[in-house]
Amino acid sequence: MSASLSDLPEGSSSSVLRDLPVLLVAVVWGSSFLAVQRVAEPGTVVAMLVLRFGLVLPLLGVVAWRALRRLSRAEWLGGAALGLVLSGIFLLETCGAVHTSATNAGLIISLAMVLTPLGESALGRTAPPKAFLAAAGLAVLGVALLTGDGGLRPPTLGDLLVLGAALVRSAYVLAMARTRAVRDTDMLAVTWVQLAVATGVFSVVALSVGPAPWTVARSYGAGQWAWLLHLSLFCTLFAFFVQMWAVRATSPSRVSLLLGTEPLWAAVFGITMAGNRMGPLALLGGALVLVATEWGRRTAPAPALIRNEDEGEGASGRDAVGPSAEPAQV
Repeated sequence: MSASLSDLPEGSSSSVLRDLPVLLVAVVWGSSFLAVQRVAEPGTVVAMLVLRFGLVLPLLGVVAWRALRRLSRAEWLGGAALGLVLSGIFLLETCGAVHTSATNAGLIISLAMVLTPLGESALGRTAPPKAFLAAAGLAVLGVALLTGDGGLRPPTLGDLLVLGAALVRSAYVLAMARTRAVRDTDMLAVTWVQLAVATGVFSVVALSVGPAPWTVARSYGAGQWAWLLHLSLFCTLFAFFVQMWAVRATSPSRVSLLLGTEPLWAAVFGITMAGNRMGPLALLGGALVLVATEWGRRTAPAPALIRNEDEGEGASGRDAVGPSAEPAQV
Protein backbone atom coordinates (compact mmCIF):
# COMPACT_ATOMS: atom_id res chain seq x y z
CA MET A 1 0.00 0.00 0.00
CA SER A 2 1.41 3.38 -0.94
CA ALA A 3 1.83 6.02 1.79
CA SER A 4 0.30 9.44 1.58
CA LEU A 5 2.56 12.50 1.20
CA SER A 6 2.08 13.40 4.82
CA ASP A 7 3.12 9.89 5.94
CA LEU A 8 6.41 9.73 4.05
CA PRO A 9 9.65 10.65 5.85
CA GLU A 10 10.80 14.21 5.66
CA GLY A 11 14.09 13.18 4.06
CA SER A 12 12.47 11.40 1.09
CA SER A 13 11.76 12.93 -2.29
CA SER A 14 8.16 13.46 -1.14
CA SER A 15 9.37 16.43 0.93
CA VAL A 16 10.03 18.21 -2.35
CA LEU A 17 6.46 17.52 -3.45
CA ARG A 18 5.21 18.94 -0.15
CA ASP A 19 7.37 22.04 -0.47
CA LEU A 20 6.53 22.93 -4.07
CA PRO A 21 2.89 23.99 -3.52
CA VAL A 22 3.89 26.12 -0.50
CA LEU A 23 6.73 27.70 -2.45
CA LEU A 24 4.26 28.40 -5.27
CA VAL A 25 2.06 30.24 -2.75
CA ALA A 26 5.04 32.44 -1.85
CA VAL A 27 5.60 33.10 -5.56
CA VAL A 28 1.98 34.09 -6.27
CA TRP A 29 1.90 36.24 -3.12
CA GLY A 30 5.06 37.94 -4.35
CA SER A 31 3.32 38.64 -7.65
CA SER A 32 0.23 40.05 -5.93
CA PHE A 33 1.68 43.54 -5.47
CA LEU A 34 2.31 43.78 -9.21
CA ALA A 35 -1.17 42.38 -9.88
CA VAL A 36 -2.75 45.08 -7.71
CA GLN A 37 -0.97 47.76 -9.71
CA ARG A 38 -2.34 46.25 -12.92
CA VAL A 39 -6.00 46.30 -11.81
CA ALA A 40 -6.28 49.23 -9.41
CA GLU A 41 -5.60 52.94 -9.34
CA PRO A 42 -5.80 55.19 -6.26
CA GLY A 43 -9.47 55.93 -6.98
CA THR A 44 -10.55 52.34 -7.72
CA VAL A 45 -8.90 50.40 -4.88
CA VAL A 46 -12.10 49.84 -2.91
CA ALA A 47 -14.11 48.80 -5.96
CA MET A 48 -11.38 46.35 -6.95
CA LEU A 49 -11.43 44.79 -3.46
CA VAL A 50 -15.19 44.27 -3.75
CA LEU A 51 -14.69 42.51 -7.08
CA ARG A 52 -11.74 40.45 -5.85
CA PHE A 53 -13.49 39.01 -2.81
CA GLY A 54 -16.89 38.94 -4.45
CA LEU A 55 -15.44 36.33 -6.78
CA VAL A 56 -13.92 34.29 -3.94
CA LEU A 57 -16.80 34.23 -1.42
CA PRO A 58 -19.29 32.06 -3.40
CA LEU A 59 -16.63 29.46 -4.21
CA LEU A 60 -15.32 29.33 -0.66
CA GLY A 61 -18.87 29.35 0.70
CA VAL A 62 -19.83 26.20 -1.21
CA VAL A 63 -16.96 24.30 0.41
CA ALA A 64 -17.51 25.83 3.86
CA TRP A 65 -21.31 25.54 3.92
CA ARG A 66 -21.57 22.64 6.35
CA ALA A 67 -18.99 24.13 8.73
CA LEU A 68 -20.75 27.50 8.60
CA ARG A 69 -24.04 25.92 9.69
CA ARG A 70 -22.33 24.58 12.82
CA LEU A 71 -20.96 27.95 13.97
CA SER A 72 -22.24 29.32 17.23
CA ARG A 73 -23.27 32.93 17.76
CA ALA A 74 -20.00 33.61 19.61
CA GLU A 75 -18.00 32.15 16.72
CA TRP A 76 -19.84 34.30 14.20
CA LEU A 77 -19.18 37.40 16.31
CA GLY A 78 -15.53 36.50 16.87
CA GLY A 79 -15.00 35.92 13.15
CA ALA A 80 -16.80 39.17 12.34
CA ALA A 81 -14.57 41.15 14.72
CA LEU A 82 -11.47 39.69 13.09
CA GLY A 83 -12.99 40.45 9.69
CA LEU A 84 -13.15 44.15 10.57
CA VAL A 85 -9.42 44.11 11.35
CA LEU A 86 -8.76 42.16 8.15
CA SER A 87 -10.57 44.80 6.09
CA GLY A 88 -8.19 47.42 7.52
CA ILE A 89 -5.19 45.34 6.52
CA PHE A 90 -6.39 44.95 2.94
CA LEU A 91 -7.30 48.62 2.59
CA LEU A 92 -3.92 49.82 3.90
CA GLU A 93 -1.93 47.24 1.98
CA THR A 94 -3.75 47.70 -1.32
CA CYS A 95 -3.78 51.50 -1.15
CA GLY A 96 -0.10 51.39 -0.29
CA ALA A 97 0.69 49.07 -3.18
CA VAL A 98 -0.73 51.51 -5.74
CA HIS A 99 1.26 54.41 -4.26
CA THR A 100 4.68 52.75 -4.11
CA SER A 101 6.68 50.22 -6.09
CA ALA A 102 5.82 46.53 -6.03
CA THR A 103 9.32 45.85 -4.72
CA ASN A 104 8.99 48.26 -1.80
CA ALA A 105 5.52 46.97 -0.90
CA GLY A 106 6.65 43.35 -0.83
CA LEU A 107 9.71 44.07 1.30
CA ILE A 108 8.03 46.44 3.76
CA ILE A 109 5.08 44.12 4.45
CA SER A 110 7.57 41.40 5.40
CA LEU A 111 8.36 43.43 8.54
CA ALA A 112 5.24 41.84 10.03
CA MET A 113 7.42 38.75 10.58
CA VAL A 114 9.58 40.80 12.94
CA LEU A 115 6.81 42.94 14.46
CA THR A 116 4.64 39.99 15.47
CA PRO A 117 7.19 38.38 17.85
CA LEU A 118 7.89 41.83 19.32
CA GLY A 119 4.19 42.21 20.04
CA GLU A 120 4.10 38.70 21.51
CA SER A 121 6.97 39.57 23.86
CA ALA A 122 5.28 42.82 24.89
CA LEU A 123 2.00 41.08 25.68
CA GLY A 124 3.82 38.36 27.59
CA ARG A 125 6.01 40.94 29.37
CA THR A 126 9.13 39.03 28.42
CA ALA A 127 12.30 40.43 26.89
CA PRO A 128 13.02 39.10 23.39
CA PRO A 129 16.46 37.59 22.73
CA LYS A 130 19.23 40.07 21.96
CA ALA A 131 19.79 38.41 18.58
CA PHE A 132 16.15 39.06 17.68
CA LEU A 133 16.40 42.71 18.71
CA ALA A 134 19.50 43.01 16.52
CA ALA A 135 17.53 41.52 13.62
CA ALA A 136 14.69 43.99 14.23
CA GLY A 137 17.14 46.90 14.22
CA LEU A 138 18.69 45.63 11.00
CA ALA A 139 15.23 45.45 9.42
CA VAL A 140 14.48 49.06 10.36
CA LEU A 141 17.80 50.17 8.86
CA GLY A 142 17.01 48.20 5.71
CA VAL A 143 13.61 49.84 5.32
CA ALA A 144 15.16 53.30 5.83
CA LEU A 145 17.66 52.65 3.04
CA LEU A 146 15.03 51.06 0.82
CA THR A 147 12.35 53.73 1.08
CA GLY A 148 14.82 56.61 0.94
CA ASP A 149 16.60 55.03 -2.03
CA GLY A 150 19.85 55.59 -0.19
CA GLY A 151 19.24 59.27 0.44
CA LEU A 152 17.55 61.43 3.07
CA ARG A 153 14.23 61.45 1.25
CA PRO A 154 11.27 60.64 3.53
CA PRO A 155 9.16 57.55 2.81
CA THR A 156 6.37 57.94 0.28
CA LEU A 157 2.70 57.78 1.24
CA GLY A 158 2.57 54.27 -0.19
CA ASP A 159 5.53 53.14 1.92
CA LEU A 160 3.85 54.45 5.08
CA LEU A 161 0.52 52.80 4.22
CA VAL A 162 2.20 49.42 3.69
CA LEU A 163 4.12 49.87 6.93
CA GLY A 164 0.78 50.55 8.65
CA ALA A 165 -0.57 47.36 7.09
CA ALA A 166 2.40 45.43 8.52
CA LEU A 167 1.63 46.81 11.99
CA VAL A 168 -2.08 45.95 11.75
CA ARG A 169 -1.21 42.51 10.32
CA SER A 170 0.91 41.81 13.39
CA ALA A 171 -1.93 42.89 15.66
CA TYR A 172 -4.30 40.66 13.68
CA VAL A 173 -2.14 37.57 14.12
CA LEU A 174 -1.86 38.19 17.86
CA ALA A 175 -5.63 38.78 18.12
CA MET A 176 -6.33 35.63 16.09
CA ALA A 177 -4.29 33.57 18.55
CA ARG A 178 -6.13 35.07 21.54
CA THR A 179 -9.72 35.17 20.34
CA ARG A 180 -11.20 32.31 22.35
CA ALA A 181 -14.44 32.34 20.37
CA VAL A 182 -12.68 31.09 17.23
CA ARG A 183 -9.79 29.14 18.73
CA ASP A 184 -11.28 25.71 18.05
CA THR A 185 -13.44 26.77 15.12
CA ASP A 186 -13.11 25.24 11.68
CA MET A 187 -10.62 27.52 9.92
CA LEU A 188 -12.46 27.26 6.61
CA ALA A 189 -15.65 28.59 8.18
CA VAL A 190 -14.03 31.38 10.20
CA THR A 191 -12.05 32.49 7.13
CA TRP A 192 -15.28 32.77 5.12
CA VAL A 193 -16.86 34.86 7.89
CA GLN A 194 -13.86 37.19 8.01
CA LEU A 195 -13.73 37.64 4.24
CA ALA A 196 -17.51 38.16 4.09
CA VAL A 197 -17.33 40.91 6.74
CA ALA A 198 -14.34 42.52 5.01
CA THR A 199 -16.20 42.45 1.68
CA GLY A 200 -19.19 44.04 3.39
CA VAL A 201 -16.96 46.83 4.68
CA PHE A 202 -15.51 47.38 1.20
CA SER A 203 -19.02 47.46 -0.30
CA VAL A 204 -20.20 50.11 2.16
CA VAL A 205 -17.08 52.24 1.63
CA ALA A 206 -17.49 51.88 -2.15
CA LEU A 207 -20.85 53.68 -1.93
CA SER A 208 -19.05 56.95 -1.19
CA VAL A 209 -15.48 56.42 -2.45
CA GLY A 210 -14.63 56.14 -6.12
CA PRO A 211 -16.63 54.52 -8.92
CA ALA A 212 -19.03 51.64 -8.31
CA PRO A 213 -17.57 48.12 -8.55
CA TRP A 214 -19.72 47.24 -11.58
CA THR A 215 -18.47 50.37 -13.35
CA VAL A 216 -14.88 49.31 -12.75
CA ALA A 217 -15.71 45.76 -13.87
CA ARG A 218 -17.09 47.04 -17.18
CA SER A 219 -13.95 49.10 -17.75
CA TYR A 220 -11.60 46.11 -17.43
CA GLY A 221 -10.05 44.59 -20.50
CA ALA A 222 -9.02 40.96 -20.89
CA GLY A 223 -5.61 41.58 -19.33
CA GLN A 224 -7.04 43.26 -16.25
CA TRP A 225 -9.59 40.49 -15.76
CA ALA A 226 -6.76 37.97 -15.95
CA TRP A 227 -4.87 39.81 -13.19
CA LEU A 228 -8.04 40.10 -11.09
CA LEU A 229 -8.71 36.37 -11.42
CA HIS A 230 -5.08 35.78 -10.47
CA LEU A 231 -5.62 37.78 -7.27
CA SER A 232 -8.89 36.01 -6.48
CA LEU A 233 -8.23 32.42 -7.44
CA PHE A 234 -4.49 32.05 -6.86
CA CYS A 235 -3.44 34.68 -4.31
CA THR A 236 -6.50 34.06 -2.14
CA LEU A 237 -8.34 30.77 -2.78
CA PHE A 238 -5.44 28.58 -3.89
CA ALA A 239 -3.14 30.02 -1.22
CA PHE A 240 -5.65 29.36 1.55
CA PHE A 241 -6.23 25.71 0.65
CA VAL A 242 -2.52 25.01 0.19
CA GLN A 243 -1.84 26.44 3.65
CA MET A 244 -4.58 24.29 5.19
CA TRP A 245 -3.11 21.21 3.53
CA ALA A 246 0.53 22.08 4.22
CA VAL A 247 0.15 22.69 7.94
CA ARG A 248 -1.02 19.08 8.22
CA ALA A 249 1.40 17.57 5.69
CA THR A 250 4.54 19.20 7.07
CA SER A 251 5.68 21.26 10.04
CA PRO A 252 4.44 24.84 10.61
CA SER A 253 8.08 25.96 10.86
CA ARG A 254 8.87 24.56 7.42
CA VAL A 255 5.78 26.22 5.95
CA SER A 256 6.74 29.52 7.58
CA LEU A 257 10.25 29.38 6.15
CA LEU A 258 8.97 28.71 2.64
CA LEU A 259 6.32 31.44 2.82
CA GLY A 260 9.04 33.76 4.12
CA THR A 261 10.51 33.87 0.61
CA GLU A 262 7.54 36.03 -0.49
CA PRO A 263 9.40 39.39 -0.32
CA LEU A 264 12.15 37.94 -2.49
CA TRP A 265 9.59 37.05 -5.17
CA ALA A 266 7.98 40.47 -4.82
CA ALA A 267 11.36 42.03 -5.60
CA VAL A 268 11.85 39.67 -8.57
CA PHE A 269 8.48 40.56 -10.09
CA GLY A 270 8.90 44.26 -9.31
CA ILE A 271 12.29 44.50 -10.98
CA THR A 272 11.73 42.18 -13.95
CA MET A 273 8.10 42.95 -14.85
CA ALA A 274 7.29 46.34 -13.32
CA GLY A 275 10.61 47.89 -14.22
CA ASN A 276 11.35 49.02 -10.67
CA ARG A 277 14.76 50.65 -10.46
CA MET A 278 16.75 50.64 -7.24
CA GLY A 279 19.97 52.48 -6.49
CA PRO A 280 22.91 50.69 -4.84
CA LEU A 281 21.95 51.72 -1.30
CA ALA A 282 18.30 50.86 -1.90
CA LEU A 283 19.40 47.43 -3.11
CA LEU A 284 21.45 47.10 0.06
CA GLY A 285 18.40 48.11 2.09
CA GLY A 286 16.26 45.48 0.38
CA ALA A 287 18.91 42.84 1.05
CA LEU A 288 19.06 43.88 4.71
CA VAL A 289 15.29 43.51 5.04
CA LEU A 290 15.45 39.98 3.62
CA VAL A 291 18.35 38.99 5.87
CA ALA A 292 16.79 40.62 8.94
CA THR A 293 13.39 38.97 8.52
CA GLU A 294 14.97 35.55 8.07
CA TRP A 295 17.30 36.13 11.02
CA GLY A 296 14.38 37.38 13.07
CA ARG A 297 12.30 34.31 12.19
CA ARG A 298 15.06 32.00 13.35
CA THR A 299 15.78 33.87 16.60
CA ALA A 300 12.24 34.96 17.50
CA PRO A 301 11.07 34.07 21.00
CA ALA A 302 8.77 31.08 21.16
CA PRO A 303 5.14 32.21 21.40
CA ALA A 304 3.60 31.81 24.81
CA LEU A 305 1.16 28.96 25.03
CA ILE A 306 -2.43 30.09 25.29
CA ARG A 307 -4.06 28.19 28.14
CA ASN A 308 -7.48 26.68 27.91
CA GLU A 309 -9.32 27.64 31.07
CA ASP A 310 -11.31 24.44 31.11
CA GLU A 311 -8.64 21.89 30.23
CA GLY A 312 -5.47 23.73 31.24
CA GLU A 313 -3.77 22.72 27.99
CA GLY A 314 -1.69 24.87 25.65
CA ALA A 315 -3.11 25.91 22.34
CA SER A 316 -2.01 24.06 19.28
CA GLY A 317 0.77 25.46 17.13
CA ARG A 318 -1.83 26.25 14.51
CA ASP A 319 -3.61 28.55 16.93
CA ALA A 320 -0.51 30.31 18.23
CA VAL A 321 1.51 30.69 15.09
CA GLY A 322 1.65 29.41 11.56
CA PRO A 323 -0.08 29.94 8.26
CA SER A 324 -3.61 29.45 9.45
CA ALA A 325 -3.27 32.59 11.53
CA GLU A 326 -2.04 34.66 8.63
CA PRO A 327 -4.46 36.72 6.60
CA ALA A 328 -4.46 36.30 2.86
CA GLN A 329 -2.08 38.53 1.05
CA VAL A 330 -2.85 41.42 -1.26
